[in-house]
Formats: sequence, C-alpha cells, structure tokens
Amino acid sequence: MRTTTAPETVAELIACQWGDHRPGLKHGAGPGADTGPAAVLSAATVLSPATVLSRHRTAQESAARAALLVDLLPPGAHPHVGVLLDNTPEFPFWLGAAALAGAAVAGINPTRRGPELARDILHTECRILVTEPAHLRLLRGLDLPGVRILVTGTEEYAALLAPYAAAKPGEAVVGGRPPGPDSRFLLYFTSGSTGAPKAAVCSQGRIAAAGHSLARQFAVTPDDVHYICMPLFHGNAVIADWLPALAAAAPVALRPRFSASAFLDDVRAYGATYFTYVGRAVQYLLATPARPDDRDHALRLGFGTEAGAVDAARFAERFGVRLVEGYGATEGGASVQRTPDTPPGALGRAGAGDDLAVVDQETGRVCPPARLDAEGRLLNGSEAIGELVNRGRSLFEGYWRNPEAEAARTRDGWYWTGDLFFRDADGFLYFAGRTDDRLRVDSENLAAAVIENILARWDRAAAVAVYAVPDEVAGDQVMAALALRDGAAFDPGAFAAFLAAQPDLGTKMSPRYVRVLEAMPVTATNKVHRVALRRVAFLPRPGEPVWHHTPAGYRPLEAPDLAALLALYDAQGRRPLLEPRG
Repeated sequence: MRTTTAPETVAELIACQWGDHRPGLKHGAGPGADTGPAAVLSAATVLSPATVLSRHRTAQESAARAALLVDLLPPGAHPHVGVLLDNTPEFPFWLGAAALAGAAVAGINPTRRGPELARDILHTECRILVTEPAHLRLLRGLDLPGVRILVTGTEEYAALLAPYAAAKPGEAVVGGRPPGPDSRFLLYFTSGSTGAPKAAVCSQGRIAAAGHSLARQFAVTPDDVHYICMPLFHGNAVIADWLPALAAAAPVALRPRFSASAFLDDVRAYGATYFTYVGRAVQYLLATPARPDDRDHALRLGFGTEAGAVDAARFAERFGVRLVEGYGATEGGASVQRTPDTPPGALGRAGAGDDLAVVDQETGRVCPPARLDAEGRLLNGSEAIGELVNRGRSLFEGYWRNPEAEAARTRDGWYWTGDLFFRDADGFLYFAGRTDDRLRVDSENLAAAVIENILARWDRAAAVAVYAVPDEVAGDQVMAALALRDGAAFDPGAFAAFLAAQPDLGTKMSPRYVRVLEAMPVTATNKVHRVALRRVAFLPRPGEPVWHHTPAGYRPLEAPDLAALLALYDAQGRRPLLEPRG
C-alpha cells in the first residue's frame, strides 16, 4: 500500500514499506557484547557482517506480529503491549505491529527492579509483555496477574508466529477499525515530582508528524543509515532516530546496548550517517583512546541532548561530526528550535507556535535575562534560572491514568516542562538541569521521593533527603543527606551493602554523594529545607562530612578530591550551576 501524500500515521509509514526491497534494517555487525560503555576492544576482535532485512521484510514481520497481537488480546482489554527488550530487531517489529494493529507500546526500562518494574507493567495495563531470555531474571518473583509473557528467540515464540507469516498490513486491527492520527501509539515513561514514573501518551499522528519534521530538518534520504545505539524503550531512540528514518525510507542499524568502544566499528560496518545520543554518551565516546582512523567513517550528524558545548566541539574536532543539541520532551508540551545563529551552549529559541518563558517556580514571575561573560559562563544563575513553561498551544496528550500529574503539568493554563532553563538577552534558551525534586542521570529521569523511600529503610538513618546536584558534564547526579539515629555512625561498607540488597533500587539511583548531618534542616512547616541542601551541593561544611562514590566504594570527599572535581566543572563551564537555584 502506497500513499501519494505524506502518511499521517505510523501505520501508514509501516505499510509504505510493503513491496520496497531496499535495505530497511541492519543488525549483528561489529563486535559482540562488551562489559560496559567504555570497555576496550582487543586488537584481535572479530567483526561480524551485518544482517540486512529489506523494508518489505520488516513490514512483513510487523504485520505477522500485529495479527498475533490482535488474536492474543483478551476481549475488552486495552490494546497495550509491554516491550522489555534490548535493541534487537524484535523491538522495531513490535513498534510496527502496534502501529498496524492500532495498539500502543509501553517501553519497559530494564534498569528498573522488583516492585517498581512490576508497577510499570501493571500501571500501563499491558496484557502482553514481550521480552527476551536475558531479561527473564528481572521478572522472577514478580506478581503480574493477567499478563501473558512472550519470550523472543524461543521455539514457543516461533510456533506462535508461524500461522501469521502471510499476514499483510491492514489485515489485523483492534476492533476492526483502521488506526487514525488520534490512535494511541506509545506509552513512554517519564518521571517527575509526583513520585512514580508517569506514562506519557503519544498518538500516531503526533509521532508521525515528528518523524517527518526531523527528516526534513536533517535532510534525511534513503541513502542515509540511522544508527540506533540509544535504548528503544526511551523516546529519544524512537522519535528522533527510528521515525525520521522510517519517514524518509532510510534503513536503521541496531546496537543491542550502547558501547563506546564498539561505536566506530559499528558505524563503519553499517555505513551509518546519523545517530542520536542522550546524557553522557558523547563523554563516553570521547573517553575512548584516540585512533588514527577516528575520521574514517560516513557519519555526518549526531542529534541529542546534554552533550555540552565543550564536548560537542571536542567531538567535532576529533571525529569530524557535527552534533546538534535539541529539546523536545516525549510529552510534546514544548520544543526549542535551533537556528543557524544559535550561540554555543544554547539550544535555540521557541519553536513555531510556542510561547516559552523561563519562570521563577515560587513567584511565577518571568526570570530576568541571563548575564554571560565573554566565555559564555552564566553570571547570575540564582536569578536567571527558572522552569521552562509554554504559555501557548501545547501538543501534550496527557498521562495514562494519572489526572493529578496532568493537572500539575498544565496548571494555570500553561504547560510546565519540569526543566530548568535560562534565557539570554537575545531570547536563546539554555538547559540548566531538572526542577527541584527531579533528577536526570545519564538520560534517565528519576524521582527523588522514590529513592528517599528506599534509603529510608536503612536502619541507621533517622531522616533522608534526596536531591539533584549538577553533574560536572551533563544532567544531574544523585545526592543524599542522611541524619543518623542516636549512637549510629556512617559506615561506608554497610551503606554500600544495604544499597546492593535493595531489589527496587534501579541502576541509576545509587547516590554519588552522601552528606551526613546531625539534624535535617527543615522549613517553618517542618518540611525538608531542600533549598538549603542544594545551595551547598557537595561542598564540605564543619561537622557535615561528605562521602563520594568511587570504584573502590564510598570515600570521604577530601580537599584534593574537591579541587579536582571543581576543576572539571570549570573546564565544562558548569561551575555557575552550583550556585543556589532559588
């Protein structure tokens, strides 16, 4: 099925692949799995050739899964399918299946643990969960009533799919009605001040439009190859990488999990021209040993968030690749558009139709313009940094089964992003972190209350507060303040053992810094005085030792450690972010 006008739904974009035998999906190239994002490859590493599936084949696989999905859904159940997978071909197959069937994918984060992982699956009312053998251990012992688990790569899974091998796009849809622009397509988690992660609703029409827009912005053609190394359970990889490729008939190439050491080998093996990044991915790439062939590749562009101006320049100098920073949350409530005159460090100005303002969170007044020195460093952070709000039209489509969070997000008729920004005198916007009780660590949004509830289980803690401190390069780091019980002392080994024993402590939640207090500072209403805690960040004060996490465990933050740490902030131009935030 082909259309003469731009497809308005993701289902149409999937169906447009039918009969198109150009490359559509590449996987399996490059080195195998490594031990982490900065693992070093051996000189003897053997690179595997890529497996290439045509666009027609990918549509065929999605159509088969769409038919299976429709048959497996219990009568009256919401057409939601949870996907707990690495970036294997099955993930885009199921994205396509959900689109064709008029169903929605809930991306399930494999760094979540225990009851929190179960909550994500059950909250989105997924009656089907697609996973892989490597992630089955995460599901052991979880109570998931009414959820049918499909395990890819097994004989049982192949047998389930076999009867649907001849399915075509449009033959299997929920309720017999073809999906339209308003059909729910994604339920992607984002966290915030209300505690538990919220599932943002994304319609097929909005997501398809985003794909077309990015494809036009970056002049994507069928000759491009989009390298997907960021996790597909995150909106960045789906909206900013997979969708513009789909809209422009360009193939995608998959890396199961991000690997800095494998990045260039993958890029060469796939002929990749474009990739997306979030969080510290760019810093991990820059930390790999320089090679004479660092510029021997076809990459022309990287698009993402939180690289920072300093590292973007280093990346361009070393790899010859331009990085473009963008801003646009999965919720769709606000966007910042980059223009050719955007200064270093800025993201751009308000997108078309948006009326963006930087607002003081306590007074609701617009913050004064930022004052920047000759090197672009912020001089008046305490008054210029505020929350970014959209006072104009918003594409926000709500949160699944969370009216309280929706109301908080859209209070007073404005869309409140939950992100801290400052604006210069020319109207350019700069990202400055998360709002007070939100943390963004390595591209993951975390809620302080969730971590506090876990740390409060420690039998030596009388009071706990968790808050964000700016990372020296991008985003935030988790900091905890602990007031100990009478007679208790902070034992770093015991604290680390306690953290390791918590089944619901996600991999990004462990505090990097711990301040030990005699008493927790409180406001007049006996609430934790977070402003006072954030004001001093990790800077030592008399009688309040600070511990920091190192590869050897928690160690006291001594004067030499502090000096080295502050030098990193100075090098990245982020020292002003350690100033009070209001």
